[in-house]
Amino acid sequence: MTGDELVVPRRSNVPKHCGWCGRRLPEAGNVGRRRRYCGQSCRQRAYERRTALQRSGLPEDAVVLSDTEIAALQDRLFQLRCAAEDIATATQDGADADELRRLAEEIVHAAKDLEQLR
Repeated sequence: MTGDELVVPRRSNVPKHCGWCGRRLPEAGNVGRRRRYCGQSCRQRAYERRTALQRSGLPEDAVVLSDTEIAALQDRLFQLRCAAEDIATATQDGADADELRRLAEEIVHAAKDLEQLR
C-alpha cells in the first residue's frame, strides 16, 4: 500500500435502530451516511424534541417522558421482572427444558417490548 491510498473502515454488522422509535433499521450499503431514523415521521418527531429541549434549557441527552409513558414503562419492567422470577421458580421446581424454553421466550418478548420506549 502506498501513502496515496485511502483506507475506509468497514461498517460493523451491528444492527442499528431508529433514533426515535427504536425499530430496527434495514441493512444499508457501504456508501453514504448511515440512517438514523426509520422514516420521515420519526425524523420529524426527533427534530421537534431537539428544538423543544433547546427552548427549555434541558441538557440535550435529557429524556422527557409523560406520566402515561412512565407508567407504561414501569408496567413493562414489572412484566420483565415477573418473567425472570418465573424462570427462577421453574428452575427450583425442576421444570423440564421445554418449559424453561417457553419462559425464556417470554423474557425475550418482554425485553424486545422494552427496547421500543416510544
